[in-house]
Amino acid sequence: MSTAMESTGFVMCIISWLVTGVSLANDQWKISSVSGTIITAQRLTENLWHSCAENSAGMSECRDFVSLLALPVHVQACRALMIISLLLGLISMIVALLGMKCIKIGSATEQSKAKIAVAGGILSILAGVSCLVACSWYAYSVVQDFYNPLTGGVKYELGTGLFLGWAGASLAIVGGGLLCSAMSRARSEVKKGGYYGKAPQKIYTATAKSEPETAKSFV
Repeated sequence: MSTAMESTGFVMCIISWLVTGVSLANDQWKISSVSGTIITAQRLTENLWHSCAENSAGMSECRDFVSLLALPVHVQACRALMIISLLLGLISMIVALLGMKCIKIGSATEQSKAKIAVAGGILSILAGVSCLVACSWYAYSVVQDFYNPLTGGVKYELGTGLFLGWAGASLAIVGGGLLCSAMSRARSEVKKGGYYGKAPQKIYTATAKSEPETAKSFV
């Protein structure tokens, strides 16, 4: 049962890493509401890297953000968190693969491989948390600007990229939790060694030694 859970968690980590990458590259982290007539209506979208404008004919034009320091703080932080999430996700997949029960690594014991799998699960959870924080922070900023009456210009709503990011973060956290189930495999291996890894002590029975015979008296 533990092996099946670990394999499922590993597959979920792979899928979450791919979904997180698609979320980071998606253009629609926030979308403007369609306004105006059909001829002049434009849909504006933004992500962490550029903003795009799409007209009624379906033609879009994107423009990258020129200055990094001129960006809002939450956009800079979300960029860093998403990149950290992808790096942690990649490392977690490599580490978890080395800790899988079906993978043989030299003379590594099952207990050490289980610990490696747990380390991969922890890294996957950290990757999911980083992605979750980035998407939630960005969504909070969009919602605050949408309901702020002092915000002029275009009102934005939550885009597809955010929902993909939340999906990737959830898969990473759940997959990492399943990989951490390898801890039960490590405990079972320790129990097999007896007394949780301690070598069974030998029991020595004291044997009564015979008293030296007293010298016979000479008559």
